[in-house]
Amino acid sequence: MKKSDREIMEIPEAYDATGSAHSAATLAGVDPKTVRRYAAARDAGRPVTGPGRRPRMIDAYLPKIEEWVERSQGTVRADVVHARLVGVGFSGTERTTRRAVAQVKAAWRTGHRRTYRPWIIEPGLWLQFDWGEGPKVPGVDGTPRRTWLFCAWLAWSRYRVVIPVWDQTLPTLIGCLDATLALIGGVPTYVLTDNPRTVTVDHVAGVPVRHPQIVEAGRHYGTQVHTCVPYDPESKGGSESTVRIAKADLVPTDANLRPVYASFAALEAACTAFCAKVNGRTHRESDRVPAEALVDERARLHVLPTAPHTSALGMTRTVGADQTIRFGSVRYSTPPGLVGAEVWVRVAGEELVVVADLDVLPTMPGWAAGRAGLAEVARHRLSTPGNPRIDLAHYPDHPQDPTGAPRPPRPRARSAAEKDFLGLGAGAHTWLIEASAAGATRIRAKMAAAVELAALIGDGPVDAALGIAAAAGRFGEGDLTAICDHQATGATAAGLVAADETHSAQPGTASWADFGTTPTTSTTTTTHRTEETAR
Repeated sequence: MKKSDREIMEIPEAYDATGSAHSAATLAGVDPKTVRRYAAARDAGRPVTGPGRRPRMIDAYLPKIEEWVERSQGTVRADVVHARLVGVGFSGTERTTRRAVAQVKAAWRTGHRRTYRPWIIEPGLWLQFDWGEGPKVPGVDGTPRRTWLFCAWLAWSRYRVVIPVWDQTLPTLIGCLDATLALIGGVPTYVLTDNPRTVTVDHVAGVPVRHPQIVEAGRHYGTQVHTCVPYDPESKGGSESTVRIAKADLVPTDANLRPVYASFAALEAACTAFCAKVNGRTHRESDRVPAEALVDERARLHVLPTAPHTSALGMTRTVGADQTIRFGSVRYSTPPGLVGAEVWVRVAGEELVVVADLDVLPTMPGWAAGRAGLAEVARHRLSTPGNPRIDLAHYPDHPQDPTGAPRPPRPRARSAAEKDFLGLGAGAHTWLIEASAAGATRIRAKMAAAVELAALIGDGPVDAALGIAAAAGRFGEGDLTAICDHQATGATAAGLVAADETHSAQPGTASWADFGTTPTTSTTTTTHRTEETAR
């Protein structure tokens, strides 16, 4: 039976008072051996209570195990240690050896464990960025191709920026940095990243050699670009954590159930939504909302230059009135809103990349006012003279549909009567388009009649009847009223019958086909027999 703490305290007290184990046992009501055990544990400096450690047969070999663990820097395997112990006379089991090796390794790691100092942060000091592999998205030719995620964050406010790109080239990196600095509304003192070839071109005696163009870009923006120490979690942890979080949410996997992206624009929209989500919620470490903390950090950021660093972006071109630029005597289209603007073009592999300095920022919590920074606006396959590259998505308001067919007209009211009719709903729009295409007469009068009918029975029934009339091709004088009466009985459009010339109740002219022709003999004989039968 386990003794209480009060009884355990009385045993040493009784032994100190009597000096005899038998006398103390009589006073405490325990066995003399218990008194001796408690007294011996107290004199040896061990805890009186708790399980005791019995001698083990491997204790004599512990110095040798410690020597082997120290020599191997804590990496030696337990089965190797057991084989060597057997060679020097150990007769125990391998299980005993494994336990002893695990204890010795734990003690060795405690004395050789590397300690880390937290990253010292303050407002406006550090911006960290890194690259992460993004999902596969259809390219300019429709074939799925790999993308990259440029992930940056401010170390103090924890504000994150994720920008999807097609490659990791130096012009793309400078464009992403410019867009990030424009987004946060200033320039920090230092920019920290890993050691990609676009930043570090070589290592001499362990010292990273900077790319001259990235140094020039840092000088343009008034910041210093530094690289992480290899295998150093203090400098790499923040940026790598940002990449890991972004990939877990943006790259489609079985864990997040995100569907495959249909276009690069869909990936851009997902990155914008991700940044709005993570920057709009309270951060676990700082206990602040990053978008709100960014407002305080902007006061410590340097002023962003009015012009971006463009020396590595390629050649300049001016967008013409037809939204195209010329490169190598070939016209390439650009998105709307860039007519007359200056853009930069460069060749990346077999593609032409068009970069522009955007003027309007998307609506997003915490985004700074001003220019939006450099952004890739178009990417085309290289072509030859006489074969322009025109992306039909760049002309959304063109009268020709991307399939080549003419676009259906879009009704726009130009008078009060037209406004009243189109205000009935989508059915009125469809009826006007179909009636015009079918060449219906007195359209304005029928529109006025529909408005008058809507004043009596309501806009909803009349709009639904107009939609059914457009689908059935019924544009007569009394067709709309007949359809409304039919709907009033509770009928649906399931039995819709379109008006056409395939079926008609009017007798045809097939019986007049043989009029004026000479009948054959068999036909004459049949006719005479029919007349005789009739008589």
